[in-house]
Amino acid sequence: MAHPDHTVSERTTTTTTTNTGGAGMGFVLGAVVVVVAVLAYVVFASGESSGADDVNITIEGAGDAVQGAAEAVEGAATASE
Repeated sequence: MAHPDHTVSERTTTTTTTNTGGAGMGFVLGAVVVVVAVLAYVVFASGESSGADDVNITIEGAGDAVQGAAEAVEGAATASE
């Protein structure tokens, strides 16, 4: 038996999703690769060294403080039984 006082309602739900994250991530990753390639070229593409890597260190004025250092260290490094 049908009930005439009850109404039937229908609902339709539509869910739409978009996936746009891949294109932006590819662009950022490509930019990072280009920057790393340019930095690697700048760092490793130098031909000959101009001598700028030579380092000379001179300590002056420590003569009196160093006079007895060798004897002091030699005495401290003896084996004890």
